[in-house]
Amino acid sequence: MAPANAPAAATPGAIQPAALGPPSANGAPQQPAEGSPQLDDTVVTEVPTQKIDNGRAVFSGLDKITGRIISFDAALGETVQFGALRVTTRACYTRPPTEPTNTDAFVEVDEVTLQGEVKRIFTGWMFASSPGLHAVEHPIYDVWLTDCASPVPTKVAEPATPPAPEIAPPTPRPPSRTRQGGSRQQSAPLAPAAPAAPVQQN
Repeated sequence: MAPANAPAAATPGAIQPAALGPPSANGAPQQPAEGSPQLDDTVVTEVPTQKIDNGRAVFSGLDKITGRIISFDAALGETVQFGALRVTTRACYTRPPTEPTNTDAFVEVDEVTLQGEVKRIFTGWMFASSPGLHAVEHPIYDVWLTDCASPVPTKVAEPATPPAPEIAPPTPRPPSRTRQGGSRQQSAPLAPAAPAAPVQQN
């Protein structure tokens, strides 16, 4: 018979609790042992998606009465009329080939009523991948974005090159002059000595 204070036998297949070390003297929780995974405080910032400006936007228009679909395009700032609708494109963006396709455009759509009045019925972004997300609500006509065209080339700023310094021509130096004082003076050429007078003898 096993003594009363003997530890219970481990049951096969049962999960045993992790062994805990002795608590610290001041009751503070123990620090994790070396080699255990640590939480990283690094903040990952997502790089903004690059957009490509385009000069034209391509649309498709549907006449709900006849069922006819017409494709048309418009330059930025140009107003194109489709039936009773006037479509004006303000911006059209695409993405580089290395990124997922996402074509969007900022469009304004006006309706010309039978009385000749112009009524704004849509202002906002259209997405080619989701035509029904921001759709034009009209009982007869429907317009949606299909693509952008005429990409605008991006200008790459060239590094500024400082102008080369201008080299002044050398200034001719004046001839050196003998200074008075401690400088050495140039001696003048000596005149030839006069011949000695003949000596008369008594």
